[in-house]
Amino acid sequence: MTPRGAARHVLAACVAVVGLLGLCGLAPTRDLDREPVGGRKAPARGLSRVALSRLEVTQGELRPGPDGQLTVEGPRMRAVVPGTSAAAAELRFTVLGSTHQQVALASGEQRQQVGLKLRALDGCNLVYVMWRLAPKPGIVVNYKRNPGQHTSGECGNRGYTTVRPARQVRVGAPAPGTSHTLRAALDGGTLRVWADGELVWEGDLPEEALAMNGPVGLRSDNVRLALQFYGPLP
Repeated sequence: MTPRGAARHVLAACVAVVGLLGLCGLAPTRDLDREPVGGRKAPARGLSRVALSRLEVTQGELRPGPDGQLTVEGPRMRAVVPGTSAAAAELRFTVLGSTHQQVALASGEQRQQVGLKLRALDGCNLVYVMWRLAPKPGIVVNYKRNPGQHTSGECGNRGYTTVRPARQVRVGAPAPGTSHTLRAALDGGTLRVWADGELVWEGDLPEEALAMNGPVGLRSDNVRLALQFYGPLP
């Protein structure tokens, strides 16, 4: 057999193999759970960058930074976008390091984390989507419910329930000095969370969590950040 004939036979064999893989459902397909590498270039539909003037900072401080970013330097930061009620929010951030002062949570646990608030009726009744850095990295979804109480002074650290996902992907701590994206979207009762463009958490929120209604927001504990927050269109 001539070299040209051999090449034709190899090509035909490759085509046949690819066809069989496709029939068996084994051909490579695009991962529909992933967004473009490096995170979304544009925010999710219906979201826009939230200016500092639209945020109500309820604890700590957010300051304007370079390139339209906001910065966090203190050990605790809590903020919401008043007058909104949305099913999705997105946070783009860079960890600049640990805060100079480390403050334990009300439970006494020392934790570093950054994340989103959903359905934030007040400081005692809301849903959290947190990306924990330390002591144990990962995505955690929980909600805090304390009917009749509205301030942290009233409820303290009571009323927390961790939501068990139907599906979860292990996520490491965001590397300092690199950009990361955390996005959460609620579709009916199903919450989905993306970290750096990958679907990493999916599950149903219980009825008592869905019964709460309030704005979106953000939270950080014991990490210095440069960030952009995306919420509902004004």
